[in-house]
Amino acid sequence: MIDIALMGIGKIALDQHVPAIAASPDFTLAATVSRHGSVPGAPGFTDIDSLLAAHDGIRVLSLCLPPVPRFDAAARAIRAGRHVMLEKPPGATLAECHALRRLAEAHRVCLFATWHSREADKVAAAKTWLADKRLRSLRVTWKEDVRRWHPGQDWIWEPGGMGVFDPGINALSIVTEILAHDIHLTSATLDVPENRQTPIGAELAFYHPEGAEVSAVFEWRQEGDQTWEIVAETDAGTLKLSDGGARLTVDGAAAPALDDDNPLSGEYPRLYAKMARLLARGGIDMDLRPMVHVSDALALGHRRRVAPFVE
Repeated sequence: MIDIALMGIGKIALDQHVPAIAASPDFTLAATVSRHGSVPGAPGFTDIDSLLAAHDGIRVLSLCLPPVPRFDAAARAIRAGRHVMLEKPPGATLAECHALRRLAEAHRVCLFATWHSREADKVAAAKTWLADKRLRSLRVTWKEDVRRWHPGQDWIWEPGGMGVFDPGINALSIVTEILAHDIHLTSATLDVPENRQTPIGAELAFYHPEGAEVSAVFEWRQEGDQTWEIVAETDAGTLKLSDGGARLTVDGAAAPALDDDNPLSGEYPRLYAKMARLLARGGIDMDLRPMVHVSDALALGHRRRVAPFVE
């Protein structure tokens, strides 16, 4: 068992990381770092320097901080010779992600930029099915209620918080995983509330090297049913990933589902299993393509001012 520390004890850490570590055959939660949160049974520290000074035996840190403060924490851990696992997105900017990679290479530690939605149950099957098909179009519809999923998290509305791209990057992580060809953004329209810095909605269009029409709609004002869906039309039929990658149909025929009340429950356990394998072989897993699309959207996007958002 490998001792691991979890930094940033908020909603995602408590909902996903803590249960995944508790169930892992590879890791033991040996400590936490948080100004406010804690986990019963795990020694708590309020800053990373105190943790690093107190625990030489903790070789791995999993960082669940918001994107903006994450670089400093990751850099301190790497300089101390610790391996680092990054919650998505791996940073606030591409430049700092590249800097972390160079730092990890220099200190010969493992660095893992995780994309939990790629570990949804049917993503691998979708990738396999699409591998030998000619894509005609791909449409992403990712609509959810920010009040339900990010209550009280003001950092998402500040520069570096990404706004609706915080969930939207999950869709982009799946798209970049399942498509046989790389795509790039050609245009974007961003809905930005009058009282916020980051978008609450986005419409994206992409270039595909074989001429397929690729588009995405991200929405954070969705009430009622939540929609996380990717539909790919090909020369051999239509594939649909729904429920964030948990369910798959081809021409309406469903792939077998897991006997699980929560088909997304395996995402984080699979991430920690991948981290264990990375530690065993050494190296860096740092795919930044989803973040490139977000960066391009924020650079190219036409801003539309919309009504203020009040939680």
